[in-house]
Amino acid sequence: MNMKKILIANRGEIALRIIKTCKQMGIETVAVFSDADSSMPFVKAADYSYRIGEAPVNKSYLNMDEIIKIALQEKVDGIHPGYGLLSENSQFSSKVQKSGIKFIGPSSETIEKMGDKINARKLMKEAGVPIVPGSVNGVKTLQEAQKLAKDIGYPIMLKASGGGGGIGMVRCEDEQALNQHYESTKNRSKAYFGSEDVFIEKCIDCARHIEVQIVGDQYGDIIHLYERNCSVQRRNQKVIEEAPSPNLSKSTQKEMYAAALKAARAVKYENAGTVEFIVDNDENFYFLEMNTRLQVEHPVTEMLTNIDLVKWQILIAQGEKLPLSQAEIDMRGHAIELRIYAEDPKTFYPSPGLITQLSWGEVEGVRIDAGYSEGLQVTPFYDPMLAKCIIFAADRDSCILKAKEFLLKTSIEGIKTNIPYLIQVLDDHNFQSGQYTTELVNKMRA
Repeated sequence: MNMKKILIANRGEIALRIIKTCKQMGIETVAVFSDADSSMPFVKAADYSYRIGEAPVNKSYLNMDEIIKIALQEKVDGIHPGYGLLSENSQFSSKVQKSGIKFIGPSSETIEKMGDKINARKLMKEAGVPIVPGSVNGVKTLQEAQKLAKDIGYPIMLKASGGGGGIGMVRCEDEQALNQHYESTKNRSKAYFGSEDVFIEKCIDCARHIEVQIVGDQYGDIIHLYERNCSVQRRNQKVIEEAPSPNLSKSTQKEMYAAALKAARAVKYENAGTVEFIVDNDENFYFLEMNTRLQVEHPVTEMLTNIDLVKWQILIAQGEKLPLSQAEIDMRGHAIELRIYAEDPKTFYPSPGLITQLSWGEVEGVRIDAGYSEGLQVTPFYDPMLAKCIIFAADRDSCILKAKEFLLKTSIEGIKTNIPYLIQVLDDHNFQSGQYTTELVNKMRA
């Protein structure tokens, strides 16, 4: 079945990104937008655009029934959820499928299995994928949490089972911190994810956050597209990603690829996804989570492999086989993705406002996936990411130099951005040497 029309259940740069591939494939697109987004570029770029509701996400982009109603009205063949919002919502995926429309992503069963972090840990342990020491089941009481934390040793991470993107996780240095955060984490988990289930993991300090891109078709073939290092983070959220991962041995790379494929096969994974690992000082690695969607940083992989992952997602959703075998996929050069946010570079607090001037640095070998343009208002209702800028070069050192040149030539006025902070990271000797961990931001700000 060749898709002729796709609805994009998302906004901003990822909606534009999907529209771009659809146009290249001759597929019509339908955008949905909130009141706050009526002037956004993605609304104008789509073939058809519909108001979905008021600015708050629960009144617009999370309104499943309204999205599906528009999709049926427009007789679309598929719905692409992008990332965030409803992309990992198994109920939405199930509703889409029941309406007779193809959900461009994995099955609702897979999303549900891997969305529950406690369940995912159990599944991975059974599949022989190494997991971070901690609770296999959720912890039901503070007393149970205290005992487990004492057994595995502090510091620990207290996590919401349904959490993701840094939401619903708290580091606890000692029992006093655990006592302080236990109930509030359960309450946050209930409010954000509909479940108060929490679990405990040992904190792997001085760790690297490395993920493996996987893609599977409905015929049981699953391949990997190498790894990405996502260790530059603030508030447990990624800011800079790069590939290949510096200072990672070939043997560990191969073992991680094998573990990622094992994880994907355990849930009969279909479409694009990511298996995330935490890697310690000795290159021991542990399963962190599986993202059952397209990642924000997918362009890093696209730059190195020359593969359009959105196109692959659509082809797989159409029932086609993987376009390439594992042996046919190669990675060349180096890529770094910089996330440009409308935020104060000193506090990381969002900085909404009017973009009075925007000029991207003119540097060869840079891909700009921007959601905003000059003259637009950055509202406080959504994630403040303005754009992702992906830099490609023959090697890592050249890539870092080019990335810095690009940022220095970029000018954004009217709002604060994190560009000064990104330059600071690129100048940091730990980053430049490739010997950095998820503690990099904290060390820089100490």
